[in-house]
Amino acid sequence: MRPDLHATRLALLAGTSDARTKMEQAIATAVSAACQHVFTRQLFDEGRRAAAAATPRQRLAGLAFSVKDLFDVAGQPTSAGSIVLAHAPAAQADAPAVARLRAAGGALLGRTNMTEFAFSGVGVNPHHGTPANPNDRTTPRIPGGSSSGAAVSVASGAAFIGLGSDTGGSIRIPAALNGIVGFKNTARLVPTEGAVPLSTTLDTVCAMTRSVRDAITAHEILAARRVTAGTAPLAAYRLAVVKDLFLDDLDPVVAKAFERTLKTLRIAGARIEEIGLTELADLPSINSTGGFSAAEAYAWHRLLMERSGAGYDPRVAQRILKGATMKAHEYIELGNARRSWIARIERSLAPFDAVLSPTVPITAPTIASVAPGEERDPEFFRVNALLLRNPSVVNMLDGCAISIPCHVADELPVGLMLWHAALHDDAVLAVALQAERALQER
Repeated sequence: MRPDLHATRLALLAGTSDARTKMEQAIATAVSAACQHVFTRQLFDEGRRAAAAATPRQRLAGLAFSVKDLFDVAGQPTSAGSIVLAHAPAAQADAPAVARLRAAGGALLGRTNMTEFAFSGVGVNPHHGTPANPNDRTTPRIPGGSSSGAAVSVASGAAFIGLGSDTGGSIRIPAALNGIVGFKNTARLVPTEGAVPLSTTLDTVCAMTRSVRDAITAHEILAARRVTAGTAPLAAYRLAVVKDLFLDDLDPVVAKAFERTLKTLRIAGARIEEIGLTELADLPSINSTGGFSAAEAYAWHRLLMERSGAGYDPRVAQRILKGATMKAHEYIELGNARRSWIARIERSLAPFDAVLSPTVPITAPTIASVAPGEERDPEFFRVNALLLRNPSVVNMLDGCAISIPCHVADELPVGLMLWHAALHDDAVLAVALQAERALQER
């Protein structure tokens, strides 16, 4: 992994580098083959001005960040990876998340590609192309989604922070597949205003970074709060591994990396218990009428689809239209069932500081296997379901989670997810700091 934000800022403070030089390096990466299809709009001149105006004492010190294309940036239309919004009116103001990153001294490098309207965990976009995962230089592989371009902007070295959103895993999935860090905070902690919604119930504004300490910095800026992570060793925490669902049908590479990771953490002093979480078996029945995302997306898209439905990615349109059949009483019952389910899960997890799981059960498939085309739809939807399976549990829980790399040099990236219920953010981040250190020192 390249030097993270913290290390780079220390170099700026020491005078051994400067923000303008770092911005030129970021731009050079952004225009390279590694970032093909990553940016839907390049904002290099704006980034240069911000880098020149910033000071090393600011938290982001003039260093580059990228913004997923569903966030408002003042003076620009917000297209959310689509073509049907390409001529939408320009935003009057930055989304709060964008404004907070700028106020902290961040230099906006550009808007990043994404799954159209954020409705898939794969990262394929038929309109703007699909960014290739930078971890395999011989075979183009998916970046994961929906925050696909944001992930590659960080993994390639163009950006230090990739601002994105997470509704069912759209930060943690691409973080895992690209070998970087993705933190999904408790949803209520960061404002979602100024972002095209997928699910008003589940959407979370958050970011991808190069390290856990950078994830803490990004979260503190986005949430306008201080994290109390502490420095307690791994032995101070009680951790769980859920044997239900999360460990089903693991790819051999993922299974090997996860078992090796648990062994490493135990050697480092972690107390890890395997537990059952039988409440997970209730999720299919709770979501049997379609779940929140389809219904809430359909409510937002209904009139737009009537006017411009032919311009949608057919796979995205198919998923949105499923929301048309949900009845009002089913939607209300879904909310009630979720609240009851959350209460039961929280009771089961109360004795633990964090839960450990593979972020996703597979490594990144090839782009060719899931590229647009009806003949590849079955494989696309199979992969999408697998990628969303583990991380979406945390969104349904209204919880918080972080994905950190746990693979070794000769493997495709694999993510370790540390998670818990709502407002356990600081504990999850504290455990992640120690876990990251143990994995890097093995």
